[in-house]
Amino acid sequence: MTKNVIVLGAGIVGVSTAIHLQRRGRQVTLIDRKPPGNGTSFGNAGLIQREGVVPYGFPQQLGLLVRYAFNNRIDAHYHLNALPKQLSFLARYWWHSNTKRHQMISKAYAPLIAHSISEHNDLIEAAGAEHLIRKNGWIEVFRTGEKRDAEFAEAERLQREFGVGFDRLDTGDLARLEPDLNLGFVGALKWRDPWSVTNPQALTASYLRYFESIGGRFITGDANSFGKFGAGWKIATDEGPVEADEAVMALGPWAAVATKRLGYAFPLGVKRGYHMHYSAKGNAVLNNTVADTELGYLMAPMENGIRLTTGAEFAAIDAPKTPVQLDRAETVARGVFPLGERLDPEPWMGARPCTPDMKPVIGKAPRHEGLWFAFGHAHHGLTLGPVTGRALAEQMTGEKPFVDISAYSPQRFNP
Repeated sequence: MTKNVIVLGAGIVGVSTAIHLQRRGRQVTLIDRKPPGNGTSFGNAGLIQREGVVPYGFPQQLGLLVRYAFNNRIDAHYHLNALPKQLSFLARYWWHSNTKRHQMISKAYAPLIAHSISEHNDLIEAAGAEHLIRKNGWIEVFRTGEKRDAEFAEAERLQREFGVGFDRLDTGDLARLEPDLNLGFVGALKWRDPWSVTNPQALTASYLRYFESIGGRFITGDANSFGKFGAGWKIATDEGPVEADEAVMALGPWAAVATKRLGYAFPLGVKRGYHMHYSAKGNAVLNNTVADTELGYLMAPMENGIRLTTGAEFAAIDAPKTPVQLDRAETVARGVFPLGERLDPEPWMGARPCTPDMKPVIGKAPRHEGLWFAFGHAHHGLTLGPVTGRALAEQMTGEKPFVDISAYSPQRFNP
């Protein structure tokens, strides 16, 4: 008989997992309390980061940590009252970010990233979502020669070790690619391989429509009602109770809360982030996604305008918005590109789910039959959604996963 599967969480990871399970003969019900793609997947830089083989580590330099302590930067901000509860996570994050350990983590992380474009392309073609994709990479701009040279050297290492493609850009190259940028930069680096998405929420929605076209269904429901039912699982939804033989938790930043009720303890931290869309003044055009890496913000041309994104905010997941990083970024960005008016009624805020070792949690729950986990993708949820979905679906259906996911086992936190 066909096995029924519940997938909890309709972000890019959950939708991708649901597709791959449905393709493999499972009858899948995807459940979320929000419309698909309206959580963390709604707001991001819109990059499928083929170059992102090195996960974002915790700063190790004492001088930089002192500068962060003043809490006046764009790339990082913290709520002082939230730090006591986050100290354990931050300490473990800092420990794993040591140079030697970080390099080992990157080697385990790189195989997932290596398949990000090809796995997205599979779903993009199946969903007819090509109109949402730009295949022109993205650009990092540099304010100092020291930073430029260091990033060029790092790009050479990534190319040598992981096959990542890039181009060095001098000021003339940058001016030709982005004539409306203020040319107060000393050079730039263009990553050739990544793709960008002009509307991440619309991409997730297109994947959902494809999922439904192959027999899957989406229902509104709340993971708080999820629990064991006989040999399987059960959850209350707007259409009544749903029972299944197996279940996948792809709940992003809420996964720690949901899994705790089942007896698990995942050290899942949260990095909140903000974005806002802007018009462009006059006839100005931004042709590429551009990151001002030394200051920690990014501008991306989107369907809804030019999206300005911020770095990480360390705060309680449900704390009120404090978009001070966005205000700081806007002040700087207006001197870099002729941004016009704000187009959104208020800043968007989302939360990135992060593990201290910077690797996602993918695999079988250690203490429950028929329960599987897929969360903790930090800054690369959009990038890794389809890779995770395929690998987990293969594991669940008895196939050998096309990429080794043993390094992401839930057992590393819950033996």
